[in-house]
Amino acid sequence: MVINYTPQKHKIYFLVVFFFLSLLANAQIGIGTVTPNASAVLDITSTTQGMLAPRMTTVQRNAIATPADGLIVYDTDLKSFYYYVSTTSTWTLINNGTAPRLNYKRIRSGDNLAVVLATELAAGGGSKYVLTANTLYEINGQIVFNFPIDLNTAYLEGLDANEDIIVKTSGNLFDGTTGGSIKNLTITTPGATVFNLNAASAASTFLLRDTIIANSNNVGTISGFGLVFLSIVNYSGNTNGVTYNNIGQLLLSNQAWFSNNNGTYEKFTGTFNLIEKQGGFSNVAATAIGLDVSTTGLTITGDAVLESVVFTGPTPANYVKPYTTGTYTGYNFNNSWTVRAAGIPTEADANAVGDFSMDYAVGSGASTSFNNSNPSNMVKVAGVSTSTNLFRFSTDGGISNRLKYLGKKKRIFQVAGSISFQVPATGTYIIYIAKNGTVISQYKIYGRGLATNDIIVLPLNASVELSNNDYV
Repeated sequence: MVINYTPQKHKIYFLVVFFFLSLLANAQIGIGTVTPNASAVLDITSTTQGMLAPRMTTVQRNAIATPADGLIVYDTDLKSFYYYVSTTSTWTLINNGTAPRLNYKRIRSGDNLAVVLATELAAGGGSKYVLTANTLYEINGQIVFNFPIDLNTAYLEGLDANEDIIVKTSGNLFDGTTGGSIKNLTITTPGATVFNLNAASAASTFLLRDTIIANSNNVGTISGFGLVFLSIVNYSGNTNGVTYNNIGQLLLSNQAWFSNNNGTYEKFTGTFNLIEKQGGFSNVAATAIGLDVSTTGLTITGDAVLESVVFTGPTPANYVKPYTTGTYTGYNFNNSWTVRAAGIPTEADANAVGDFSMDYAVGSGASTSFNNSNPSNMVKVAGVSTSTNLFRFSTDGGISNRLKYLGKKKRIFQVAGSISFQVPATGTYIIYIAKNGTVISQYKIYGRGLATNDIIVLPLNASVELSNNDYV
């Protein structure tokens, strides 16, 4: 054997031997460092690069033959690290044990929607994005849509309504016959309509919350749902408002309508089982309408509540466009509503009131014939000439001695007043208040005429429970 020796080869040999001797002595490897941490068998140090674990799909991960206990891989389908536990023969997520949701898609500003939403566009026949049912779509940044969105029971959400924005400049933005959920977004549709939602099933639900709707040509129509729930919605700079039509339960919580909106802010048409509009405000512009309930046929089969909403603006007459029938002079709503809102009259069954009076010229009155038997015959008061302050009461088709209760809720009324009459003969006279034609005997009032033509004045007081269409 012949060995050619040179000083350079000797130097290389020495370094290699030294390196392996170092590994044997320390049982450590340092990459990017000559002084690996004493507690680590491998110490990788860098301030400009990271470490990549093996990356594979879920199918590939599950196909690993006889994985070692503690084997770590990154699952590209589930976007998470997993490690293998040999005692249970399972892959375990490295993320506090919480698996990421599978039905999820993020849409970023600048994304090509034809690529990111290719499946959804195909489902809409190339003219609409039909979202995948029960899937969460996260809006990240400003997204300009070129076709309408069919929610299809999906969830459309942003993380910050001020930063995550949906834009459409023509046609309809949300267009479909199913429900869904929209949260934490700004929606702006200059030249377009936000909602054209007409549910095909009365069991459908639509949820909108923590959202800004701004600068739209028309907020649009929401119709046919079993439940519609809008909470904390800010309306600003819209040319026309929203129409709610034929909804089972409509819940509106903390709606904010600013004075830079125009048209009719909110309009109710069709049939509702329940309407509850609570909190928030309507700052009604001079030529706008805050709330419109004037459409013929608007029906509430259950109850409607307008509570703690503040109406302001330069033209109070425009705060509410009232019912055309079924309301009362100076009021806006019919008997299905309970209204307690700043800026407009309070309306509720608890405020129902009515009175009548016999107002004859001095020296005249209604003549009534009595007989002299004991007890005397019973005679009803007649000749009522004036009825005033009728709120959720009527004179029952013009019958002069009745006040008929028109409210929906049973309640107890205090009946108070007085009656004066001139007696035709000496005797005791008893005054009764009657409910539905039957005297309420516990509240009878006695008066005594000591001589013919005596004038008796008696107070009237009673408590009476009335349901709808009962009368006194």
